[in-house]
Amino acid sequence: MSARFEKCVLTIATGHAVYIQFAVNLARSFFYWHANSNTGFCIATDRPDWIPQDLTQQKNFELFVFPPGTYGESFTTKLWMDIMSPGQRTLFLDGDCLLTGSTDWMFEEMKGKPVATVGEKRSTGEWFGDVQKTCKQFNVQALPGFNGCLYYFENTPQAHKVFEFARDLEPAYDSLGLVRLRNKPNEELLMAISLAVHNLYGIPDNGKWYGDQLMSRGNFSLNVIKGISTLTNPPAPNPDHVPEYPFHITHPTIVHFLGGNTQKPEYKKEAICLSLIYVNKISPFWAEFIASSKVFPDFAKETLKNIFRPLYHAILGHRKIKPSDRQIS
Repeated sequence: MSARFEKCVLTIATGHAVYIQFAVNLARSFFYWHANSNTGFCIATDRPDWIPQDLTQQKNFELFVFPPGTYGESFTTKLWMDIMSPGQRTLFLDGDCLLTGSTDWMFEEMKGKPVATVGEKRSTGEWFGDVQKTCKQFNVQALPGFNGCLYYFENTPQAHKVFEFARDLEPAYDSLGLVRLRNKPNEELLMAISLAVHNLYGIPDNGKWYGDQLMSRGNFSLNVIKGISTLTNPPAPNPDHVPEYPFHITHPTIVHFLGGNTQKPEYKKEAICLSLIYVNKISPFWAEFIASSKVFPDFAKETLKNIFRPLYHAILGHRKIKPSDRQIS
């Protein structure tokens, strides 16, 4: 695809309406923090009819439209992002992310890297398969470990070779001994192998790029409009401590709502607030006030559940987990 933008943020939204809405929320958080920027935003989708007018009217917004199934399904659709982007330099984000600030500094830190991720090298352990075995299969010393909610790439022949190599690996996913995610091939492993083969290991995680409540299970606060994000990984011996995550308190620009976290009041409040600003043309102050009022019952319910959960579990045991909104067929 030709490069309309020098810098572009890209996300992919296909299939069910819930995924489209995630991407819309992300796009609105982007435009809030890039009102006077030349950086573009692109949604690659097979449902352009579900993209609202407040986005399509933005001068730096673009759609990459394709027929359903053209680029595979689920996670490995991301292996085609180099074909989808209208940017010379692209920052890919999963649709279930929200931004609490500008992405300009990210583009500066990644500049000059053909393809890059954020994370640490892995040479042993389990990551959707035996990492050591995978390294031996491809004669590499380590794999770049990362969360596939974020990729950076440039529109260069070297970058395209990285994606092509990963795409060529997909048919052999199971025979390589890689473990599926939700019964689908996970693009992270295919990209990690390709990046390692091409000696591209990204940059170390410092906690300021992105964060999620899987790694930071303690106190959490978010306000897209005010640019606030605080995620906490409680110190040991707190039962919510995640030992493999090296940070205690982080303030990331990208907040990733994994799994069912998009159903939590923190995400709902920000989505409502952004909709009020862009669809209803309400000022940020009143949009935040109204959104907070709408989700107050959810926050109150969540607070009471957290207080009484230990007692409930002690008496009645654990309830069956409700399906996530993204598991709707």
